[in-house]
Amino acid sequence: MKNSENEKIVSFEEKIEKSKELLKELTNPDLPLTKSVEIYKLGLQELQEASKMIEQAKLEFEVLNKE
Repeated sequence: MKNSENEKIVSFEEKIEKSKELLKELTNPDLPLTKSVEIYKLGLQELQEASKMIEQAKLEFEVLNKE
């Protein structure tokens, strides 16, 4: 496995972990609304980036399977 592939996997896992941490923060009832919105946006961004990584991996996998 190439080093760049390992880095992608780690980055994906880090994004998922970060999303989980942000979700925990959102469950705090004392969190101000403005901070909640900020955390929510960050969480969505992390999940969207992780989703793009999965789509890219699928495309690479399909290309490899056709060869």
